[in-house]
Amino acid sequence: YAVTDKYKSFTHQLLEAYKNNEDVNHLDLSPSANIDNSNRPFKNVDGIKFLNHQGGCGGIRQDAAVLSKLLAAYADHPNVAGVTVLSLGCQNLQTQDFLNDLKQRNPNFDKPMFIFEQQQSQSEEQLISEAIKKTFTGLIEINKLERKPAPISKLVLGVKCGGSDGFSGISANPSVGYTSDLLVALGGTVLLAEFPELCGAEQDLIDRTKDEKAAKKFIDLMTAYNEAAHKVGSGFHMNPSPGNIKDGLITDAIKSTGAAKKGGTSPVEDVLDYTEPALKPGLNLVCTPGNDVEATTGKAASGATLILFTTGLGTPTGNPVCPVIKVSTNSSLTKRMGDIIDINTGDVIDGLKTIEEMGEDILEYCIKAASGEIIPKAVLLNQDDFIPWKRGVSL
Repeated sequence: YAVTDKYKSFTHQLLEAYKNNEDVNHLDLSPSANIDNSNRPFKNVDGIKFLNHQGGCGGIRQDAAVLSKLLAAYADHPNVAGVTVLSLGCQNLQTQDFLNDLKQRNPNFDKPMFIFEQQQSQSEEQLISEAIKKTFTGLIEINKLERKPAPISKLVLGVKCGGSDGFSGISANPSVGYTSDLLVALGGTVLLAEFPELCGAEQDLIDRTKDEKAAKKFIDLMTAYNEAAHKVGSGFHMNPSPGNIKDGLITDAIKSTGAAKKGGTSPVEDVLDYTEPALKPGLNLVCTPGNDVEATTGKAASGATLILFTTGLGTPTGNPVCPVIKVSTNSSLTKRMGDIIDINTGDVIDGLKTIEEMGEDILEYCIKAASGEIIPKAVLLNQDDFIPWKRGVSL
């Protein structure tokens, strides 16, 4: 069900050229023709995605506990129809811990789910063959589900920036912020994360927080995060990358001022720690690192069903269960890396559109993407990035 992997085709072309004693250095590689998926047996299933992690028996129990909640969140995600779990058996994260977290998150969980432990299997072949068979029966079951219309208030939009440049805070981020405000006004939910990139914008967010309890939680999470970074000789001030600095974002405060604009101007309804679900419509703050993949992984865990990802320098980041829409800050990037960019807010810089007009266009794109009318580039490219945060220092 995946899009044709053209790079496998490239390798086969090189192999054939080598067999024929051709000069591979000057071979013109061309992508193979797309596979015809019109005869798919399970037309209501978009595909099978794999979540790989590096957890095992050697990590600390706290990381295993966080990973358990993360995987439970993905199993319960609205875009996920069924789950097959492959486990070794003796690792820190036991399958029963995962099941307990899943039940706590959703007591009424009823998706097809199959669990296999290698240490309880006769052989690897027996384990995999049985897993494939059971997964296939799950596909038969979930294929009976039919897509139904849903109100826009059901949309949970994650907003993210990565590979930011000097234009981020004046084109893409405020445009996405306007989209965020529109969605909130329509009853939807917006998730603003990347706490290291909110350093310097805290007071504005605190002033917009609806109650003192949520404001205190935000302050406590920010303080604990920064203190943990200081203990290893780092800090939020070290978040800007060489690429950020080269393009004008020379301090974390400058970067944060632009990054916070993605959340718009709506009141902050709630503050969530990593993997906590967003239960209140409106703008929510979610504690994640600034790292592209760790942040998108965390947003999906909190319930994001769609992610807007702004970039000025270019990054291909995607997610296995949540479509990631790439928003370019400038027209030059769109021309240079058009294969990964979905929306160009360079029109704002070029004077062709206002922030408000661009924000409305972005919302329209989101509606079409959520409805399946448009497939974002990251999905087409099978950019399924998944990195659990081990709660160590990651900026």
